[in-house]
Amino acid sequence: MMKKTVAFLSAAALLGSLAAGSASAFNDLSADQKEPIMALKQRGIVSGVDGEHFVPTGKASYAQTVHMLVKGLNLNMDTMRFVKKPEASDYYTNVPNNAWYAESFVIAQLNGLPIPKDVDPNGTITREQYADLLIHAIDTKGKYPVIEMFVTLADQDEIDPKMSNSVQRMVLHKLITLGEDTKFYPKRELTRGEAAVWLHSAIKFVESHANAQKPAPQEDVKVTVEKVNDDVNKVVLSRGEKPTGGYGIAISGIRFEADGQAVITYTLTDPKPDSMNTQAITEPTAETYVSSKYKPVAEPAASTSVSPANPQS
Repeated sequence: MMKKTVAFLSAAALLGSLAAGSASAFNDLSADQKEPIMALKQRGIVSGVDGEHFVPTGKASYAQTVHMLVKGLNLNMDTMRFVKKPEASDYYTNVPNNAWYAESFVIAQLNGLPIPKDVDPNGTITREQYADLLIHAIDTKGKYPVIEMFVTLADQDEIDPKMSNSVQRMVLHKLITLGEDTKFYPKRELTRGEAAVWLHSAIKFVESHANAQKPAPQEDVKVTVEKVNDDVNKVVLSRGEKPTGGYGIAISGIRFEADGQAVITYTLTDPKPDSMNTQAITEPTAETYVSSKYKPVAEPAASTSVSPANPQS
């Protein structure tokens, strides 16, 4: 019975569940598989056939890969509203409504993943099919820039034209690395190891872009105007009180607007987390001089907060 379980990898526990709290490493992973697969294991996205074996060369079923994608990229139908709860039988002819993977297939369908209506959930999935699902899943998380170029693959003519763009993007997004033969092997059955490593790359890709697109937190900067004479005012920018030294503010430019405003742009510097700084209340300030004809306002420069190489002490 064990041989049959390992050969077909049909149990939900193989990829759909995780031995909670287990930190033990699988002993059948290659050097380049260990980090990504263990990272997915710790997130509860994959598990092994037992505590020590992941069986990375075993064939992955369609059901396992769909469940992984939905879970790993957090696909859901939380914002969707239905007259009745959608079921797998509404979309597929061979996915039982009570199967452990049924909900994942429903979520995948509602998020636009191109899964055939007559898919065999217990059958294997090819590398090009998985690549196509993975790219469609990534696209549900946002819009990502793509380099306008075509990667020449040695087996390009073997790739299904409907999936060629997804395979190209797998390479261009650096989700996979081609071998020296520059072949993708599109019709080859996907292995458990490939499924997990590719998914890990996709998750890192989505998360890295999400972090890059987050706006830098804005900090209130106070503007104080002191009269020097009838023609000139001194303008002081202040970050307010800070708990330690190492915080700074610098004026990067002044822009005079037609509406009578003098827009003073500034950059901020914060102490490095491991730096030694004076444990005392400080008030970082910067000053400049502006014609009294203009009303000064402060505006952060395009990139304002950095950690200086040599913070103040």
